This record gives sequence, C-alpha cells and structure tokens, in this order.
Amino acid sequence: MNSSTRQAALITGGSSGIGAIYADRLAGRGYDLVLVGRDADRLTAVAEAATRHGVAVETIRADLTKVADLRRVEERLRTDGAITVLVNNAGIGAAPGLADADVDALEQMIQVNVTAPTRLAVAAAHAFSAAGRGTIINISSALALAPELFSGAYSGTKAYILNLSISMRQELAPRGVQVQAVLPGATRTAFWGPAGDHLPAAMVMDAEELVDAALAGLDAGEDVTIPSLPDRADWDAFNAARGRLGPNLSRQHAAARYGRAA
Repeated sequence: MNSSTRQAALITGGSSGIGAIYADRLAGRGYDLVLVGRDADRLTAVAEAATRHGVAVETIRADLTKVADLRRVEERLRTDGAITVLVNNAGIGAAPGLADADVDALEQMIQVNVTAPTRLAVAAAHAFSAAGRGTIINISSALALAPELFSGAYSGTKAYILNLSISMRQELAPRGVQVQAVLPGATRTAFWGPAGDHLPAAMVMDAEELVDAALAGLDAGEDVTIPSLPDRADWDAFNAARGRLGPNLSRQHAAARYGRAA
C-alpha cells in the first residue's frame, strides 16, 4: 500500500500466541498495526518484529477487564479512520467444572471473552459501516461446538462469540463489512500452558498454521472458519440442520410428543 492508502489492523491479545502471528501476517500484507495487550515488553517485541515488513506499529498497553482501558481501545476504533481490520483475539480460559469454580475468575473471563469483544465489535461495526468497508475477525473456539469436552463456562463464552459473529455478518455484509468467526482447536501457544502437553500431538496445531489457514478462509469469504475441519461440507450440513429447526423453535402449541392431544 502506498502512503495515501495505508490501512491499519487493531489486534487485541497482540503480545503473544495467535495475536502475535496475526500481527506478523497482517504486517506482511502491508497493514500498519495497533497492538493491544497487557504486557508492555512482549508488545514491544512483537512490534519490533513486525516492523521488518516496513509498516508502522503502535502498541497500547491495556487490561480489557478495566473499564477505562477498554473504553480507550473502543474510542480508538471509533475515531481512527485508518483502522479497517479488527482482530478480536484477547481471551482467557477457565478450569473445567463449575460447582467448585472460582466465580470471581469466571466473571473476569466473561469480561475478557464476552464483554470486551462485544464492545470492540460494536465500535468497529459503527466505524466500518460508516466507511462502507472493513473486516472484523472474532476468535472463537472449536469448543463452541463441543461444550461437554471442557469448561462449560469457557465454551459458553466462545459459543457467544460464534453466535455474535453469525448475526453480525448478516447485518453488516450489506454495508461492506466482512465478519469472520475463527474456531481453533487446541493450539500450541502459552494459552494452553501445561495442559496442552498432555494432549495427543495429533490434536494440537501450531499457531502459525492456524493463522495462515484462518486468513485463507477469510480470503475465500468464509463466515466461519474451522482450520482443522477437512471437509467444509460438514459445517454446511451442520448449519443446514440448525436452519431446519427454525420453523419449529417457536409455535403456538407444544409438540404432541409432550402429551398434548392432537
């Protein structure tokens, strides 16, 4: 891109893991970067690595559980016309189980995984719609489709992101805004920590391969990208089955199978 047409991508959770790979790949595509994260040193390291692509990189140290920090990032999205890509990547996990969970930790997770990306998506949707262009990439999880495999609270936050993305895509596509949900499986990053070491190697994808696949899905116009899914038709069939439920999800009377007389 030349200087008169430069565009920027804002990436949350940009200091490591998936966010850092997105930073490298989008910089390689010519995007200037705004990297958001809690660790200033790691942000600086990612920023310095990205500048080898000849782009400008700014870092914003922010904790998305803090109202003032979150509002500062929202304002940047609303007012910086150069930003045309939002990568909603920041997230935290939770230990399996609910009965013995630390409810304060769960609340913090919901703040980072649900509240923050929602507010940032709204800010981006407003700005991008006004400009008639833009891309919102929401990082969900394959666990959004498999709540019984891990923490129901965590998978619930990721199911929310998937639902939000599908709805946003329908709303924003006519306004020139592309929305993609990415559903990674287990990924070789610090996010998984020691837990990832106990998973079969065949289940764990390198972050670089994950992001490259996600960007290929974006380029192909996919609304939902599951990087490890061999056959796209499986998702299409799942989505079609979900759609067939639609006419029967809200009716005047209960189904006869619940004992109501015909």
